[in-house]
Amino acid sequence: MKTAKAANLGVLFAIELGALVAVGYWGFTRDVATPLAWVLGLGAPAVLITLWSLFGSQKANHKVHGAVRVGFEMVWFGAGVVALVLAGAQDWALVLALVCVVSKTLAVIWRQ
Repeated sequence: MKTAKAANLGVLFAIELGALVAVGYWGFTRDVATPLAWVLGLGAPAVLITLWSLFGSQKANHKVHGAVRVGFEMVWFGAGVVALVLAGAQDWALVLALVCVVSKTLAVIWRQ
């Protein structure tokens, strides 16, 4: 069980990175002028990083708890899933969504 819990911590980190990559991918794949694609591709992850550092990380200044935390994470990780759908990567969106649900459920059960 100890190994499974440790593996889930790695998965939790991986889905955080996955959401960031997803919104970046969305930004870079927009059919817009190249400078705007760069702004979207780098800006969208920057927004998520800022939100996570303010409200989601262990060292956040304004850390949220309980139902607010659940809502925050649904929106934060949901942004990655929606970004993949909008970029035309529906299969990857489904994978990210399923891994998020399973890993986050285990994290709640195991109090991670």
